[in-house]
Amino acid sequence: MEINITTHQPTAAIVRLQGRLNLLVAAEVKQRLLQEVAAGHAILIIDMSSVSCIDSSGLGALIGGLKVARLAGGDLRLAAVPPQTALLLQLTRLNRVLTLYDDVATALGSRVS
Repeated sequence: MEINITTHQPTAAIVRLQGRLNLLVAAEVKQRLLQEVAAGHAILIIDMSSVSCIDSSGLGALIGGLKVARLAGGDLRLAAVPPQTALLLQLTRLNRVLTLYDDVATALGSRVS
């Protein structure tokens, strides 16, 4: 898995994930999200457009990032979620916890709830 992070605003970071978000990389992804929040980027935009598949460990990493971001007064937003992943989020009802956006620009433009 490739993890590319760019800052967009003083408090926002765009996290582009590429590859499989599974048990093998979930801990690293969660750690990188924690580091971004600790660096002052409480709004995390996760670009999912290049994620080929996700398992329960990957979902756990995203939930962990969401928790830390919200504790810091921010949010974690999923952008460009592939249809299969969107279905998984719906089946697990995580779509009620994680906010999905059509693209990164829309996620960036949304206000913190």
